Amino acid sequence: MLARLHSVTLEGIEGIVCEVEVDIARGGFEKSIIVGLPDAAVKESIERVRSAIINSGYSHPKTASLINLAPADVKKAGPAFDLPIALGMLIGQGAVLSSALNNTIIVGELALDGRVRPVNGVLSMAMTAASDGFNQMIVPLENAQEAAVVADIEVFGVGSLAQAAGFLSGQLELETTTVDIDELFNVSSNYEVDFSDVKGQENVKRALTIAAAGGHNIMMIGPPGAGKTMLAQRLVTILPPLSLEESLETTRVYSSVGLLGKNKSLLATRPMRMPHHTASGPALIGGGTMPRPGELSLAHFGLLFLDEFVEFPRHVLEMIRQPLEDGFVIVSRAKKTIRFPARFMLIAAMNPCPCGYFGSDSRRCQCTPGKIARYMSKVSGPLVDRIDIHIDVPAISFRKLRSKAGRLDSAAMRQNVITARGIQAGRFGNGAILTNARMSHKQVEKFCTLDAAGELILKQAMIEFGLSARAHDKVCKVARTIADLCAEENIQPEHIAEAVSYRRLDRKL
Repeated sequence: MLARLHSVTLEGIEGIVCEVEVDIARGGFEKSIIVGLPDAAVKESIERVRSAIINSGYSHPKTASLINLAPADVKKAGPAFDLPIALGMLIGQGAVLSSALNNTIIVGELALDGRVRPVNGVLSMAMTAASDGFNQMIVPLENAQEAAVVADIEVFGVGSLAQAAGFLSGQLELETTTVDIDELFNVSSNYEVDFSDVKGQENVKRALTIAAAGGHNIMMIGPPGAGKTMLAQRLVTILPPLSLEESLETTRVYSSVGLLGKNKSLLATRPMRMPHHTASGPALIGGGTMPRPGELSLAHFGLLFLDEFVEFPRHVLEMIRQPLEDGFVIVSRAKKTIRFPARFMLIAAMNPCPCGYFGSDSRRCQCTPGKIARYMSKVSGPLVDRIDIHIDVPAISFRKLRSKAGRLDSAAMRQNVITARGIQAGRFGNGAILTNARMSHKQVEKFCTLDAAGELILKQAMIEFGLSARAHDKVCKVARTIADLCAEENIQPEHIAEAVSYRRLDRKL
């Protein structure tokens, strides 16, 4: 007897609906096989399914079974096909009768005793199921809250094969899983760190506020112990709250690689990724035999913090140049190209020289000019051009370190950022451009007009620093953000002067 069910496989973070066909032969004792480009995990499901069926109190077919996963030209990966294959065998031998299979997506991994284990990527699977017109979904109990975030599909969580079989046959009733998204955001959208923890460094806080307000990439240069990491870790606390659309897209990435966390259905705070400088290119960009997202995609709609920036291999740093501009990563393989989202803010930190104390008032630098030049040359000019703000982070003095004076906190900084982002939203409307940092050259010409004094300041900076055309646009974008923070309709000379001051790496040592 032939049984047909539906499941979903992932290609990157995108779901593809698959038809699971199970044909129970009438005779013969040949071994059951799976066809349709299964990977090793899918092929091994035959043995898991056999034990799960027997240990759940059902009879396993004594004849050969042919399992076909269609479309046959799409690679099937992971253990999510265990549950639909097992149910297909039960339906194929008449142990389960159901009329709801055409509108149901089924995913889940089986334990040998028949328990249903969670799988990765359920949010993407649910979104795909809803968009393809399916109205209900059977998922592992631990994944039910995650799938229920999608509003257009009924989600039923099951803990065992017997429970799933009973539900499909109408012998067992299950409640639809529901999620209160507003409550999720209220409970999970708090940060444990705050800018009030940072003593001094008011000029750096100002630069970070500008970066957050306009979505600008930023580089911090300073000696060891100046607080670069501490400042970077708190930048995420002043970014605007995630919208539901942003949260869903980011959660899809985390779900696909199993990083969402147990019993967690949605990311309510912006992600911050801090890869070590020994990370490889594929670890940052993504890749593998079955391509999966890298650190750039895990930082989607959040922050990518690269500490010890110049210690990253140069060829690895060059890989992030294009995603910084495009907002996505393309992983190319011989037969297919997969695209991962990567719309993030880059925050980088580095020492000014190998010993770390060039320009410091507290300790003497031991590096020769040649060593400093070689050290700084590890970061290419094209990559520096793509970083909007370069700011010095000086060592903190004892007086400021011990001061108990009131300090600017994240709440006040975030309110300024949200106000500036609101001005930008009104400027760009409902288009793809959401922040000043994403403006095209044509938009820079339209929205970044300067008066005569501003033109003169920018001209002098171009000549003195030898700024490129891209750096020219970066200065104008930053100046536009500074004007937005001041609620100024037009860019003033002092705004362009401040923006020019943030081109630290364009100056000669």
